[in-house]
Amino acid sequence: MKIRNKILIYFSTTVIALTAVSFTIIYFLFSDYREEEFLQQQNERIITTLQLLTELKQDDEDIQETMDILTIYDFYDEKLLIFNEQKESLYISKEDIPNPDIESVLSNLSPQNEWFKTKEGKYDIIGTHTIKKGKSYYAISKAYDDFGFTKMFFLRNALAAIFLFIVFTVIFVSQVLSRKISKPITTLTEKLNNYDLGVESNELIIETSSFEIKQLTERFNELLKKTNEAFAFQKHTIHHISHQLRTPISVLVSELERVSALSAAKEIKPEIEKQAIKAKSLGSIINALLQISKIESGQQIKVQPLRIDEMFFDVIEEFNSIFPDFHFEVNYTPDEVFENRLLINVNQVLIRQVVQNLLENCVSYSNNSKASIIFDCSDRSTLKIQIYNAGNPISAEEESLLFNHFFRGKNSKRKIGFGLGLVLAKKILELNSATIAYDNPSGNVNLFEICFPLS
Repeated sequence: MKIRNKILIYFSTTVIALTAVSFTIIYFLFSDYREEEFLQQQNERIITTLQLLTELKQDDEDIQETMDILTIYDFYDEKLLIFNEQKESLYISKEDIPNPDIESVLSNLSPQNEWFKTKEGKYDIIGTHTIKKGKSYYAISKAYDDFGFTKMFFLRNALAAIFLFIVFTVIFVSQVLSRKISKPITTLTEKLNNYDLGVESNELIIETSSFEIKQLTERFNELLKKTNEAFAFQKHTIHHISHQLRTPISVLVSELERVSALSAAKEIKPEIEKQAIKAKSLGSIINALLQISKIESGQQIKVQPLRIDEMFFDVIEEFNSIFPDFHFEVNYTPDEVFENRLLINVNQVLIRQVVQNLLENCVSYSNNSKASIIFDCSDRSTLKIQIYNAGNPISAEEESLLFNHFFRGKNSKRKIGFGLGLVLAKKILELNSATIAYDNPSGNVNLFEICFPLS
């Protein structure tokens, strides 16, 4: 069932049921009040009649006529009967209605039990025992409460009319409220039904003042963003492995076959070194891809404290053995550095891949066989690592594409590479809560700046 219909049904039935119960209670309370009030009036009528009866000093025939004249304007449809102490009849009013069950009423009256009430159809009957001027009297009043029942009839009709009005009003208001309350959820559902995972789409925007719906939309947009990133990375990774890596591997195999055909040792050694570099680079990239894929699939990234400059020195040492003519210069700012500002919590395997990719770029794109690395520890909350090298910079148009999959700038012609190193570096740094940016501060100077937050 739709949430709108649930709101409509639950709200309407609750309000209507409460109204019906309330009106029913009002009606029955008024009915009891009418009855009690009318019985009290009957009792007062009996007392008044007995007062008149005891004060009259005429014979019996005159008493009957006089009493009828005095009570002509009393209750509509009333039969009043008065009896002496021996329960003998003293007075019976002349109204043309059947007598009550006199014996039954009188049998329930005595000096000890002075009050009795019952009903006969639409008539209210009371019996009383009263002492006047030292004498006992029994009285029975049978009457129809015409005025009270008229008020009851009016009240019943008024409550019924009000109830019907409330029912229609509640249903109408429920429809309006349910539509208004469920509109954000309905809109969100429709947008979700039309949302295509894996296709780049704008985030969901729901106009609502409901905190819960806003929070749900925000959380869902975060989930969509992460899901789309995972889809995009998966798509690029599969595309790279199935298409892009196939060609380099084929070339690598072809080159190795060519090298195997060489006979001179002096010719074989440099060729094997070149192919080893290519194979190692390719293997590192594939390993990084697998690591990131595990993280993207939901596995928690394992982090531990790392002295980042020591990681750079380890990688530099490896590069010095492969590229002995290339020089890496490492500096710190300020001169007095607190060691704790070089200590970061990261995944060491992935960060090592970043360092290797960036330093390999320095080797590949530098035109003077030099690179400068600066550890900027001047900020207590952020560690900045700046990597400089002199070489052909990329154009302003290419800067926006630098961290895209498989992008290679004009300065990368005839350079070894697959166009994935910087993409992986950026992705790995994001997974470790860090950032990377490129700049061309002057002339032929290339700058990559990494920022790590310090705990």
